[in-house]
This record gives sequence, C-alpha cells and structure tokens, in this order.
Amino acid sequence: MKMLPPLFLQFGTHSRCLFLKKTRWCFLTTQYSVVRKVHRPGSLVLMNGLPLTFNRKYVGLNTSLKTRVSSDFDEVGHHDFGEVRVRFAPSPTGFLHLGGLRTALYNYLYAKKYGGKFILRMEDTDQNRLVPGAAGAIEDMLEWAGIPPDESPRRGGGSGPYLQSQRLAHYSQAADTLVQSGKAYRCFCSQQRLELLKREALCSGQTPRYDNRCRHLRPAQVQEKLGQGVPHVIRFKLESGAEPFHDLVFGWNRHEVAQVEGDPVVIKADGFPTYHLANVVDDHMMGVSHVLRGSEWLISTSKHLLLYRALGWKPPVFGHLPLLLNRDGSKLSKRQGDIYIQSFQKGGALPEALLDIITHCGSGFNSNRIGRRMEDLISEFNPANITTHSALLDLDKLPEFNRIHLKQCIDDPEQRGPLVGVLQGWIQEVYGTQVQEQDVLNAEYIARVLDLRKGHISSLSELVAPEYSYLWVRPSFSDQQVAVLRSVPEAKHIATLVVKLMEDRAVGEDLSVDSISVELKTLAKKTMNTKYRDVMKTIRLALSGLQKRHLSTHSSIEVETSVFGDAFRQRGQDDCTILRGGWMGPCIARSWPTTSFPQ
Repeated sequence: MKMLPPLFLQFGTHSRCLFLKKTRWCFLTTQYSVVRKVHRPGSLVLMNGLPLTFNRKYVGLNTSLKTRVSSDFDEVGHHDFGEVRVRFAPSPTGFLHLGGLRTALYNYLYAKKYGGKFILRMEDTDQNRLVPGAAGAIEDMLEWAGIPPDESPRRGGGSGPYLQSQRLAHYSQAADTLVQSGKAYRCFCSQQRLELLKREALCSGQTPRYDNRCRHLRPAQVQEKLGQGVPHVIRFKLESGAEPFHDLVFGWNRHEVAQVEGDPVVIKADGFPTYHLANVVDDHMMGVSHVLRGSEWLISTSKHLLLYRALGWKPPVFGHLPLLLNRDGSKLSKRQGDIYIQSFQKGGALPEALLDIITHCGSGFNSNRIGRRMEDLISEFNPANITTHSALLDLDKLPEFNRIHLKQCIDDPEQRGPLVGVLQGWIQEVYGTQVQEQDVLNAEYIARVLDLRKGHISSLSELVAPEYSYLWVRPSFSDQQVAVLRSVPEAKHIATLVVKLMEDRAVGEDLSVDSISVELKTLAKKTMNTKYRDVMKTIRLALSGLQKRHLSTHSSIEVETSVFGDAFRQRGQDDCTILRGGWMGPCIARSWPTTSFPQ
C-alpha cells in the first residue's frame, strides 16, 4: 500500500498523463495532486485515509461513491438525460472571435452527431461592459458560419428567455432557496474592507480570498443591517467534501475549492447574478445535458457541482475543450483585431474554410484532412478523440484552406450562385461607372470567370483587384505601354490573326483553356519575325493592359481569350467589339491611328 500526500486529487487516464514524476507516482505539488501513473493495475493507495483503486479503465474511489459517480456515464461519456442539449453561452461584452467560434462549433457538432439541440444563450449580466449590438452580431456570425442555433434570443424556443438579463427572477429565487436552507448568506462587507483584505494577502505573499466574515453573523445582526439599508451581496457557502467528477476530455477531476477560496458571490449588490450561479440555474432550467466549454473553466467545475448539490439538482456532463493558441503557443488575444469573425468575413474568408482550419489544428475527429465540409465534420466528429493538448492555429495557412473551399463552392451549382451575386456587388462597388459593358455583370459571364479561376484564387476579392480589372472594365494604356506596342513590328498582323481565330470558331464551340493554348501557339507560327514570347506579350497587353503575366498555371492570354471568345462571336464583327471589350480586333484595326497603335 502506498500513501499519497494530503493534497487535492485530480484523476486522469494513462494516455493523457503529464508526467511530473516523484517516486513511483505522478502528481503536482500545488493545489492539485494529479495521479497519472501507477506501478501496476489494481494497486491500492490511501489519500487522507480514503482508499483509492487504479486500473486501466479509470482511477476511482474504492467506495460506493465510485459506483454513484460513474454509473451515470456510458462508454462514450453520455449522461442518462435522454435528449442531448448543449449550449454556447458567450458574453456580449465583445464580438465573436475564433476561440468562441471553435467552442460553438464543437457544441453544434455534438448536438448534430447525437440528434440533439444546440442552444445560444447570452450571458449579459455584466451590464457595465456590454457592447451595443454585440449580442445580435454574435448570432449573425454563427448563422454566417453555418452553425445556426436551434434555440436563441432571435429564434426563441421552449426554454427562453435566452438573455440572462431577462431571467433575474430565476436567479433570485435560487439564491433565496440557498439562503433559506443555510447554504448561502448575505454579506455586508464594504468594498473598502474587501480591498484591504486583498492588499494584506498580496503583501504576505498569499492568494487573495474572502475571509467568510459575514458567514458568522447572527440572524438579528443580518436583520438589523437589512433594516438600515446596508448594501449587500449573497455568498455561497463552500463546504469541504467536493466529489470527483468525470470530464469528457480531462478524465477524473476533483478540486477541494473550500480550502483555497473564500465563499464566492452569487448575487451582486445590483441584483444581478455572477457567472457561477447564473450558468448553473440556466443549464438546469434549460435541460442542458452536456456542458462543453473552454478548459479555463475546469478549475471552477467543482464549485459548480457544489451549487448543484446544494440546490438538489442533477448536474450535466462536463467536457472542457483545450485552448486554441497562436502558432507560437501564445494566447489568442481579443486585442488582436484579426481574430474576430467579422474581420475574416470582410476579408473574403469562407465560413467553411474557417471551420476547417480551427478543427484541423486540434483534435476530436476520426481523420485530419484539409477540405472537410460541415457534413464531413459531423460524420467524423468523435468526442473520445479530443485530447488535452492545446490546438496551435497557423493563420498563415488560411489562404490555402480558403482556396480549396472556394474551388469546392464554385464546383457546387447551389453554392456557385451566391458567389456570383457577391462578386456582382463587389464589381459595382469597386468599379461603378467605369463598367461600360453591362454584359460583364451577367451571371453567366461571371460564372465562367469563376470556373476558369477556381483553384488559382484564394478569395473572391482577388477578382476585383487591379490586376484583374481588365475582366470588368476597358483597360487604359499609358504612353509607356503604347511605346511597347509600337516596338512590335507585326502588332497589327497579330491583331488580325486573333480576330480571324475567333471568327473561324463555330458558335457554341467550347473555348477551353487547353484548346486556346494550342491555337495560340499555332497562331504565333504565322508571324514572320516575332517570337512566340513577344506574340503573347502583345496580345496580353492589348487585352488586359498588363505587361507581365500574373496568373498562375495558365497564361493570362489563354484565360482571357477563353472567357471573352463567346462574347465576340455573339456580337459579330460589326459591333466594333472583340474579346468582350474592343481592346483589339476590327475596332482596333479601323481606329488604329486614334488608339496610337503602331502603323
């Protein structure tokens, strides 16, 4: 038999062991004692006189408590609640960021995986820090990301209201129940006294904590202060004997909170609850079966379980998700403006790409591949695969994720339509009256552009950048560019050859990039003294106003000719237009002097 030091116990599985070895056991020598490794299965140890057994399946108490705690869980950690109901409960003191989106996504996936409901609840009890419009913006971003809640402030539901500021009566009733049962008390300590306690603790090198002074007030003293109108809060009495709980991610845990903290405030002087009471009351009343939240709340869970026990309620199953960190291991900061979902949306990021990258860098899935869409995430989601390791997010890879998902969207007829609509709006916004040919706004034309550029662009916004302006507006030529054209002896002959190339093609004939590439090489051989490279430069400049190739994989000439060829054939030679705008062809040939092209 082995005796462990009288510290507080956190259980965990062998596979999730953080090895800090001391003799034959792994444990932390602070407020936690983490038993992670035993010499052999079935070993018996004592902690504070309480027998503990260890085996390959779990570490548990060798008493009836082990049966009582573990019997509610099945093989994958489901609780015997019936319907799965999960919630995402952000505070509208700011806008939705990547960390919040990831927490919401895991809750959504859990609900959809097991046929449950995903609830959005706004924890707006910190009235001094509320940001106007944040609550609505958070729900907007969840809907944009493709993870809409089943119940929310906007959608309603059978467990509303979903704003905590509209549920104050529930918290007040719960607090009164705690006070009447002797589980909580009214505290009249002034802010000045609390600040003095804090300073004294810091000066002596101790962790600040309330000294529970008002816990010992006699009923007559309490009534006297209430009669005098002394401001007060309600504090919950922390009792020793916190029970261990099984976390879906971190395994068995127990934190003897009463030995390291003072009694916490559950109702503030303004009548609003603190997080500890509000989330317990709301999760119970809304029938939440599983609480999936960030690992920063793991240390508070024992406190919440004490509240559940004091109120006589059955707690949900808890699962604490590892943190989402920067690539270098530093913490994602809300002060980083680029971590807010709205900034990604405005920057042209696709919601599918964001969801893919924040899951790809973490755990909880049966595979880890790029390009997963929502149906893939749901089918491959496996809570048992979530590890305790923090997820390191490399946002430099987002363009590649976006490129892959943008190609998938363009290939999907249902998703291509909205992309065309977005691009139409951007073209009008960026170029406005510069757009002289309204045909460039036709859905068919824009869809053809998207089809030719898929796999080569990472964002729709790239298509309205200056290097792609020739797709939408007539290019302008500088004196330098005109001089370049003048320097090509056969420029007029090249223009005539391109016009004939397009005229000779049958109406409706497919203008693929590959076929155009072959024909342009044949065309170049018909010139007298101009090299193929110079032929391509000449056509490129005449079509787009660009002197350098800027497109990947295929020459811009091949793409431009493929896109614009149909327009020329449909309009005919008399329309003074060729290759969608009249940059070259009959119009150029007839007006060569006015366009300053070489004679």
